[in-house]
Amino acid sequence: MSGHRSTGGTGSHPTGPQGLKQIDLDQIWGDLREGIEQVYNRQCMPKPRYMELYTHVYNYCTSVHQQLNNRTSMKSKKGQISGGAQLVGLELYKRLRDFLRNYLISLLKHGVDLMDEDVLKFYTRQWDEYQFSSKVLNGVCAYLNRHWVRRECEEGRKGICEIYQLALVTWRDNLFKHLNKQVTNAVLKLIERERNGETINTSLVSGVINCYVELGLNEEDPGAKGQNLSVYKDSFENVFLDDTERFYTRESTEFLRHNPVTEYMKKAEQRLLEEEKRVRVYLHQTTHERLAKTCEKVLIEKHLDIFHAEFQNLLDADKNVDLGRMYMLVARIPNGLGELRNLLESHIASQGLAAIDKCGDFAVNDPKIYVSTILEVHKKYNALVLVAFNNDSGFVAALDKACGRFINSNSITRAANSSSKSPELLAKYCDLLLKKSSKNPEEAELEDTLNQVMVVFKYIEDKDVFQKFYSKMLAKRLVQHMSASDDAEASMISKLKQACGFEYTSKLQRMFQDIGVSKDLNEQFRRHLINSTELLDIDFSIQVLSSGSWPFQQSFTFSLPTELERSVHRFTTFYSSQHSGRKLNWLYNMSKGELHTNCFKNRYTLQASTFQMAVLLQYNVATLWTMQQLHDATQIKMDFLVQVIQILLKAKLLTVPAHEDETNLTPSSTIELFAAYKNKKLRVNINIPMKTELKVEQETTHKHIEEDRKLLIQAAIVRIMKMRKILKHQQLVAEVLNQLSARFKPRVHVIKKCIDILIEKEYLERTEGQKDTYSYLA
Repeated sequence: MSGHRSTGGTGSHPTGPQGLKQIDLDQIWGDLREGIEQVYNRQCMPKPRYMELYTHVYNYCTSVHQQLNNRTSMKSKKGQISGGAQLVGLELYKRLRDFLRNYLISLLKHGVDLMDEDVLKFYTRQWDEYQFSSKVLNGVCAYLNRHWVRRECEEGRKGICEIYQLALVTWRDNLFKHLNKQVTNAVLKLIERERNGETINTSLVSGVINCYVELGLNEEDPGAKGQNLSVYKDSFENVFLDDTERFYTRESTEFLRHNPVTEYMKKAEQRLLEEEKRVRVYLHQTTHERLAKTCEKVLIEKHLDIFHAEFQNLLDADKNVDLGRMYMLVARIPNGLGELRNLLESHIASQGLAAIDKCGDFAVNDPKIYVSTILEVHKKYNALVLVAFNNDSGFVAALDKACGRFINSNSITRAANSSSKSPELLAKYCDLLLKKSSKNPEEAELEDTLNQVMVVFKYIEDKDVFQKFYSKMLAKRLVQHMSASDDAEASMISKLKQACGFEYTSKLQRMFQDIGVSKDLNEQFRRHLINSTELLDIDFSIQVLSSGSWPFQQSFTFSLPTELERSVHRFTTFYSSQHSGRKLNWLYNMSKGELHTNCFKNRYTLQASTFQMAVLLQYNVATLWTMQQLHDATQIKMDFLVQVIQILLKAKLLTVPAHEDETNLTPSSTIELFAAYKNKKLRVNINIPMKTELKVEQETTHKHIEEDRKLLIQAAIVRIMKMRKILKHQQLVAEVLNQLSARFKPRVHVIKKCIDILIEKEYLERTEGQKDTYSYLA
C-alpha cells in the first residue's frame, strides 16, 4: 500500500529559491484523498499515517511555485519584503470542500426516506461519526488553518473558515437542510410520548440537540468565536415551544374538566418539575426560561380565575398545604399574587369581625376575652402566612391591613360608638396581667403574653388612647402597691418605648422614679418624728407624686376626719421645711387606710378608702345618723356619699331601718351601724371602686385625650409650616395625617378647626390672591 504513496520531504521535487520545494496539488492529492476517505470511513489510522497526511498539507502550504496564487509575501522581522516561504492553500481548500459535499450528498440518499425513530438513529449516528472524523481532518489540516485560513480571514475574505467549521457548514447545507424538518418532528413525537408516560431513548434527542447547537455558525463569519444558537432556536426551540403550548392547553383543559382544582395543582406542579428536568437531561440550558414561561402561561396564568375562586374555598376549609401549593404556582406569574393578597386580606378581616361578634357583649366588659379573641385570629393567620405563603412581604402586609381593619372597627367599637374602645380594652388587659392576683402567670409566661399584647398594640390606630388609659392604670398599681412584678412593669414600658419612642413613655418612667423617691421620703419622715419625739398614734405613709407625670386630679372638697388631721399636718410641715416653694395637693380619692373594729363580736381589720373611713369614724360618736348629718360631717357631695353608703350597706357594716329603702337613699334616710356584722375573714377589703367614679374617670380620660390631640395637631401644623413657609390646604392636611399617624388618626374636621385656631393666634394667615393657601407668620 505504501509503494505508490509519495511522502513529504523527499528529494524528487524540484526546488525553488533558497532550496524550498515546489509541489503541485495533484502530486499529493491522491494519497491525501485516500487518507481522508479512510478517516470518514472510520478506519483505524496509525499515528505515522496521520503524520504523513499532516506532512502532505504542510508541504503543499509551504510550496513556493504557485506564485500566482500567492496574494501577499511574508515580512521579515526587519520589515523587508522577503522572497522566502509564501503561503498557498486555496486549491486544497476547494478540494476538501468538494470532498465533504460529495460525501454528504451520497450520505443523504440513505436517510432521505426515513421517518420517526429511524431517521433519528440515522441522523444522530451519522452526526457523531461525521463530527469525530471532521475533528481528525481539522487536525490533519492544522497548518492550513493556522496560516493560510487565518491570513485569509484577517484580510476579510468571505466564505473561508477553519476546516472543522467548513465541515459543519457543509453538513448544514447538504444534510441538515434536507432532513431537519423530519428530524425535528421525530424529536417532538418522542418528547410527546415521554410526556404521556412512555420511556424513550433520550440519547436520540440529546444527539440531535447537540448537532443543532454545534451548527450555530455566524453566516457572515463562520470562524467567529462564541456560540450562535440561531439554528437550535429556529429549527427546534420555537417549534418545540409551540408544540408544548398546544399539548398543555389540551391536557390542562381536559384534566380540569374531570378533576378538582387541588388535584390539578398537583398535576401542574409535577409537569413544571418534569419540564425543568427535561432541560437538564437533553435540551440546551437557554431553553429553560422560555419553556418555563410557556408552561406557566398555559398551566397557571390561563386558569387564574379558577385558582382565585378555589383560593377562597381553601381558606374557608383551612387547607394550608393546598394554599401553599397554590402560592408557589401563582408566584411564578408576574404580578399574579395581587388578587390572592386581596382575598386573604378580606378573609382575615371577616374572620376577625366574626370572632369578635361571637363574643357578644361579654367582650365589652372582659378585656381578656376581647384581646384573646384578636390574638387567636392573628396567631392562626400569621402561621398561615409564615408557612403557606413563605412569609412573603405582600401577604404579611395583607395580614397587617386586615388586622388593622377588624381591630379598629368591629361590633364592640361600633357599640361604644368609638374607635378608641380597642386601645382602652387592651390597656385594661395589661392591667389584669400586671396587677397582683391569685391568677398571675409565671414570669416567663407573663413576658410571652406581654409580647402578644404588643402584637395587638402594633395594629391600634389610637395609640394615644392606650397611653392615657395605661398610664392611669399603672399609676393606680404603683400607688396602691398592686404591681405583680416590677420587672414585668419595666419590661412593658421598654416594649412601648421601642415601639413608639422615648416621648411616649417618659411620664411612665418618671412615675417609677417618684415611687423610689417616696420610699426615701417616708424613711426621712419616720426618722424626723423619732428625733422630734413626736410619734404619731397611727401608722402613716405617703407617696409624693410630681403633678406633671401622674394622671390624677382632686375630684372635690372633703373634710378630713380629725383622727387623720394631725398626721397630715405633721407631714405637710416636714415637707415644707425640706422643699420650700412646693405645694402639696392631697389626693384623698386615691388614699386608703385600715380601721380596727371594737364594736362587733370579732375584732376585724377593714381595708377602706378615705371616704369610707370618714363615714365609719362617725360611728365612734353615735351608732345612728341621717344622710344629711353624714354629709355635713364629711363634706362629701350627696350623690357621691350615696354610693359610699351603698357599698357599706352591701358589705353589711351599716343598715337602714326596715321601713326605709336602701336603694333609694334621701337626705333624711337613717343609716345605722349593724352591730351583728359577721365575716369569715378577719381582714376585709371594702375598698371597691364606685361606678360613678369609674364613669367620671373614663369620661375625663376621653376628654383629656381630645384636648391633647388638638394640641398635638396644632404643634404638627406649626412644625410643618415653619419648615415649608407656604402650603396649600390639602398638602398641609396630608402632612399632618402623615406625621401623627403613629400616635392616632386625626379627623380632617379637627385639623381644619386647629388651622382656624392658629390663624386666630396669628401663627398662620391665609395667602392673599391664592385659594386654600396658608403662609407661616414668624
